[in-house]
Amino acid sequence: MNSRRNFIKTLSVAGAASVLPINLSLSNTMASQKLIHQVYFWLHKESDLKEFMTDAAPMLGRCKDVAQFIMGTPAPTEKREVVDHSFHVSCTLFFDSLEAQAAYQVDPLHLEFIKKYSHMWKTVKVYDIAI
Repeated sequence: MNSRRNFIKTLSVAGAASVLPINLSLSNTMASQKLIHQVYFWLHKESDLKEFMTDAAPMLGRCKDVAQFIMGTPAPTEKREVVDHSFHVSCTLFFDSLEAQAAYQVDPLHLEFIKKYSHMWKTVKVYDIAI
């Protein structure tokens, strides 16, 4: 009976110890988690589209923590119930870590973009994707 208890204790300790490296591993993964930050803009006026794409949105790509920046408009794909063509501009930003994305949120250029151009959009949707 005593050896059975010792066996169960040993299994419990081994099980707990095996979980510890996983938790440490997860925290390290989160620190270096790459991220795609997708931002969709619906503008107040269609006539603002050129200025927004020429002057406003490119500011986001110049923020120092952005690894890659892509800007576009809805593709002329077929209309289907699952496809949303209603937005005017989409910006896709790639970050090398969660910390880089957090730094981008307070980057002076990002804050200037919001202050200077937020009057142009009526709606913004953001989708953050871990990769």
